[in-house]
Amino acid sequence: MAATGLVERWLARAERVDTLLEGLATNLSGQERARAQHLFYGVVRWASRLEAAQAGLMAHPPRTKVKAVLMIAGFELLEGGPALTAKVIHHAVEQAKSVASPKEARLVNAVARKIADRLVAAPTDLATEFAHPEWLVARWTRQLGAETTRKLLAWNQQPAPVYARWRIEAPVPAFLAPTKWAGFYEVKAGHWEDIRRLANEGAIYLQDPSTRLCIDLLAPQAGEVILDACAAPGGKSLFMADTMKTGKIVALDEPVAPGKSDIRLVRLKENLARAPAGVEVALIQADLTKVNTVFYRNLNLPESYDAVLLDAPCSNTGVMRHRIDVKWRLQDGDFARHGQTQLELLHAAARLVHPGGRLVYSTCSIDADENESVIKAFFDSRAGGPFKLEKQVLATPWADGHDGAGAFLLVKNG
Repeated sequence: MAATGLVERWLARAERVDTLLEGLATNLSGQERARAQHLFYGVVRWASRLEAAQAGLMAHPPRTKVKAVLMIAGFELLEGGPALTAKVIHHAVEQAKSVASPKEARLVNAVARKIADRLVAAPTDLATEFAHPEWLVARWTRQLGAETTRKLLAWNQQPAPVYARWRIEAPVPAFLAPTKWAGFYEVKAGHWEDIRRLANEGAIYLQDPSTRLCIDLLAPQAGEVILDACAAPGGKSLFMADTMKTGKIVALDEPVAPGKSDIRLVRLKENLARAPAGVEVALIQADLTKVNTVFYRNLNLPESYDAVLLDAPCSNTGVMRHRIDVKWRLQDGDFARHGQTQLELLHAAARLVHPGGRLVYSTCSIDADENESVIKAFFDSRAGGPFKLEKQVLATPWADGHDGAGAFLLVKNG
């Protein structure tokens, strides 16, 4: 029932997945919540393929709640295969009886059986097979080639493992599985109460191993003063603080519009509060591109920094395992738009770096328009003159085994 409500709201209002999950009933058991999220994620992840399986089967579009039941049934059929067809259809009909009318329950029974037949047939194109927008598949095919694009699409469609970064000087519990990335552990099912407790105690932070790339390039040092220029929700600020042990971090992010709340800023405050005692933290809300050194001076903050991390807003094409609804919200023109915004942010961040200091530009995108092209444009401008590109890392999910990312270390002449 909870999954049906989530899917219904997503279909009706196109709300963000993370926002919908935040509103999930708090009285659900851990198992019920996990099941609802699994079904909801499955529907969003495979939406276009499930839509295609329903196309033309009904004379008139059903009510949204009935469509939600059919979408969930379609995902369960896709996931479970023919052996579970009878069970899935029975469950869908019972759900329809609960949320709709007897007539609509009979419609669900008839349509679900036809959907099951259709889902057995293998799709003839990548966009349908892996449930991605056609334009995005075409873009990736041009950039990456068909074989690599298939690997990326297959990666995106798999549920993401949960990883935790161990933060304290204490033995790591046996139920956290070691990974090839130092300090990161995979969270296996069955220990969520322990994980929740450890997170609340500050022993772990749930974080993908790809986040280490930009932190490793920046190499925060004890006693330094560092600016996290696009800080929310604060996972990388906390990572830097844990690495430094002593020093100061200024975490900046855009202010929330009047009358609106932003869970990212709430989490930023929570994460900064978990920083080691030796690291002083300051949170400021401002548009990086619209403030100058006077703004920092008036807040008694440094006007330049030993190191600046600019983890820029981007298309999220490297993290589609986690941001499962991104592909349905992206448009082709977004890449150029993001690139322009990223370049403006990079120019603003560069002005805040000490001579001899470091600037890391990073994204969670795998697209050159948001990575290499932005760096090239920066060095083609006057702002790039005092800097040199020291090192860069480009992670691709199908090759690196974690989220995709780009990270570039720029060092300012002393």
